[in-house]
Parts: sequence; structure tokens; C-alpha cells
Amino acid sequence: MPTLPFAQIDAFADRPFAGNPAAVVPLDTWLDDAVLQAIAAENNLSETAFFVPDSSGQTDFELRWFTPAVEVKLCGHATLASGHYLLSADGARERVTFRTRQSGMLEVARDGEGYSMALPAYPPAPAEMPGLLAALGVEGETLRHPRGYDLTVVENATIVRGLAPDFAALAALGDTLNIVTAPGDGGVDVVSRVFAPAVGLDEDPVTGSAHAVLAPYWAKRLGRERFSAFQASARGGRVECRIEDERVVLGGTCVTVIEGRLFL
Repeated sequence: MPTLPFAQIDAFADRPFAGNPAAVVPLDTWLDDAVLQAIAAENNLSETAFFVPDSSGQTDFELRWFTPAVEVKLCGHATLASGHYLLSADGARERVTFRTRQSGMLEVARDGEGYSMALPAYPPAPAEMPGLLAALGVEGETLRHPRGYDLTVVENATIVRGLAPDFAALAALGDTLNIVTAPGDGGVDVVSRVFAPAVGLDEDPVTGSAHAVLAPYWAKRLGRERFSAFQASARGGRVECRIEDERVVLGGTCVTVIEGRLFL
């Protein structure tokens, strides 16, 4: 029976059972897409990351991400988890690069006790979305990035923490990552929560790709290129953010919680 190595890694976490869990499955060559999707469905985590050596020589590995339902364009926490998996296995390696199909080249590098990860910057622009506000049950400023990110800015962190969205109404708005944010509390600059019911994730615990939108918005509003963020889900996770060379660089730590083999 064919087997594959497998790890479950909590990303943006300083201890087990915090942050956002991602499955990481290294491959020698790509399997059929239906098999990749079936593995992600079996894992039943917000994301499963698969990577293979990059035969083109452009980067170290090719990387793809699947929710239990669909392949996604960009996933930050599973990229960080993949970097952790590879860098933990090779103490001499300082960084690892990934070529992706829809988000260009990504990099994870050692950074103190954790890692830094470079993502594209997706600055949002104001957009009128009354249906979104109604589904979230709040009033606020709404912005959008055309790659499928909606950002709602509310008055304070208490509103963010108390959100109880209508997930059916959010899903009906389409395949969009719905980010709600406010000025921070408890020693962080920014708080957020993220919802994606259209792809089977009512609430995502800690979302790296959401900070590709949050970072340029808050850097401009705060008037500085560095700030701290906390995604206030039940698991929660801290993300250090900075803008560098027109890219978003996120800092965080990871914890491996499961290692094993998949039997196909």
C-alpha cells in the first residue's frame, strides 16, 4: 500500500493547540488533483499544503494548498507550516523558497526563535458592500481587493471579538475571504477575525493571507511600516507584520503536533 509522510503543524502558535493547524504533505511528484483534494478532505483542516521539488530551478519547491473543499490561490499559515517542516529537518538551511501557481514566489526564512514569511501585498480599496455588513451584523468601512478579499473596519476590538455572522448569508456573497478588523487591545496594534464559509470554513483561526490585505491597510493608517496583530479566533494567534520592498513580511512561530504516514 503506498504511503506518504505527513505532519500536522500549528502555525502562528507558541504552544500546541493554538494558532492555525495545517497539514503538510511532501511529495516527490504531483499526484492527481482528485487525490490531493481527497487527502485534504480526509485531513479536515482549514488547509493541507503539498509541495514537490521545483524541477525548473526557479525555487526550491512548488507549493499548493487545498481546503477540504477546494484548491486556494494563497494560504499564508500553511506556507509558514511548510517552511517550518523543511527548516526543522535541515538545521543548515536558513530559508526556503516556493513557486506557486497563482501567487508567485514565496519565501520562509529563520528569524530569531521563529520565522519570517514574505507574501504579496494586496492593498484594498473602498467599496460599497451593504450585503456584507448585513451578513456580519455590523456597521463599518468596507474595502475590497479583487483577488477575493473583503475588509470591514469597525470601531473597536470589542466589536470584532463579539461578532456572530450569518454564515449562510456570507456564503451567498461568493468565494470571498471576509476580514473584520479594528484597532487593537491587550498590547497589540490590530485585531481581526476572518470568515470563509463559501469554501467550507466558517471561521479561520489565524490567516496569513488576510494579513497581505491587513498589513498595507494598517501600515498606511498607523503611519508606520511595522505593527503587531492578533487574530481573535477561539484558538487565536499573534502575527508580526511589516512592509518591506512593497511586500508583506509576516513573523510567527510554529509547533509540530503530529507526525505520521498517510496510507493511500
